[in-house]
Amino acid sequence: MKRKKSVIPGFGLSFGIVMAILGLIVIIPLCSLVFFSFKLSPHDFLVTVTRQRVLASYKVSIITALIASLINAVMGMIIAWVLVRYDFPGKKIMDGIIEMPFALPTAVAGIALTHLTIPEGWVGRIFANVGIKIAYTRIGITVALVFIGIPFVVRSVQPVL
Repeated sequence: MKRKKSVIPGFGLSFGIVMAILGLIVIIPLCSLVFFSFKLSPHDFLVTVTRQRVLASYKVSIITALIASLINAVMGMIIAWVLVRYDFPGKKIMDGIIEMPFALPTAVAGIALTHLTIPEGWVGRIFANVGIKIAYTRIGITVALVFIGIPFVVRSVQPVL
């Protein structure tokens, strides 16, 4: 029996490599988390997930994500509208800047934003003079979430407009 030629050469090999990496980086750690959670009694699990520090981390995560989502929704729509509807000098540069979070790994973006917003950084120095701390605060987390998320909104809305 003759094998049918694939439209994408090497698809089987590349798919296998991607699945192996996905398994090592994502699936195995998630399974181990679930496995070790089942070792706890229901009471111990409940005590662990309702500790004061854990509840505070839930609160910070939910509040910063909500604020960043609202900012991304409004500003993303405005940026997409401007990029689609208007021609202006520097439009291609602005369009390229929107792509920057896609090109940077998230960890690199986080390190760069932290370095910019510490009191000795370019942006942090300006706000430190006024008494506002950005790095390692809810403001810094929200800025990072906006930076990472806004290109997704802009690129999703542009084709519709």
